[in-house]
Amino acid sequence: MSMISDGQMVLTFDDVLEVEEASFKVYPEVVFDFDKLFSEPLTEENMRSNNSLAILGESLSVLKKMKDKSVQLIFADAPYNIGKDFGNNSDKWESVHAYIEWCKTWIDECMRVLSDTGSMYFMTATQHMSYLDVYVSEKYNVLCRIIWAYDSSGVQSKKMYGSLYEPILMINKNKKASYIFNHEDILVEAKTGAKRKLIDYRKNPPQPYSTEKVPGNVWNFSRVRFKMDEYENHPTQKPEALLERVVKASSNPGDVVLDPFSGSFTTSAMAVRLGRVGVGIDLNEEYYEIGLRRTGIATERNGKSLEKVKTRKTNAKSKYVRGE
Repeated sequence: MSMISDGQMVLTFDDVLEVEEASFKVYPEVVFDFDKLFSEPLTEENMRSNNSLAILGESLSVLKKMKDKSVQLIFADAPYNIGKDFGNNSDKWESVHAYIEWCKTWIDECMRVLSDTGSMYFMTATQHMSYLDVYVSEKYNVLCRIIWAYDSSGVQSKKMYGSLYEPILMINKNKKASYIFNHEDILVEAKTGAKRKLIDYRKNPPQPYSTEKVPGNVWNFSRVRFKMDEYENHPTQKPEALLERVVKASSNPGDVVLDPFSGSFTTSAMAVRLGRVGVGIDLNEEYYEIGLRRTGIATERNGKSLEKVKTRKTNAKSKYVRGE
């Protein structure tokens, strides 16, 4: 790792691999034929390795080229319609109605490419999730309503309670469909049993409460901060720990994990590290290059080095303005 004169941090590809490999179990590398996912050839720029495919393009266009029931897990973190600055596109629709209709379109395409035993997790702003919850409840099946709770930056509204969570909906195709849930892979500390050493007298003979449990639907993960090793130059980056839980719980090694709005490509990075196959789509060239680096596809593109250079994002418009 090195510093340059304006205070930016530069991480080499080897630095990133050293940090990542130190924290994760080593899985056998998967060799996957990505062409079999598509019913027609990709015209969008793309690069691939044995276990990761990154696509520079518009998500709906790419999704429509994918075969039915071709992926096992989808994590979709689409723009929230709150005015974030993503560099080359605007996160603001003409109306909430227009935004919700757009979301319904990509949700339907995702569910088409999802396998019958697959799961999809998707996110949006708190003020919009209720519309989509009703839609998927009527058309598909809601498995779980999850709250991602996080710490405050210290700057909160003085006119209302500050927003300290984002909703995640976990869905599958229908109530009768089976789905993967590897509960033993995502156990967390059970504080009652581990800390207080209580005895469960309902069991015969009585036994201490378990020190581990399956997580509930309130997930406490810190937001990604500039000084964290995993930080990328993206205004809405999701934590690796959050995606680690999703990938471990709802897929098996060798399964295809799709993120149609990849952003910082955390989903694909976690899929690859956990022995799955990552497919990521993004229309932003800068984020596409992050994906190439984070998943080990390439260290350069068009003669440009893809080393990690961290810069603070200060121009994101993050406040939702009521009534707009």
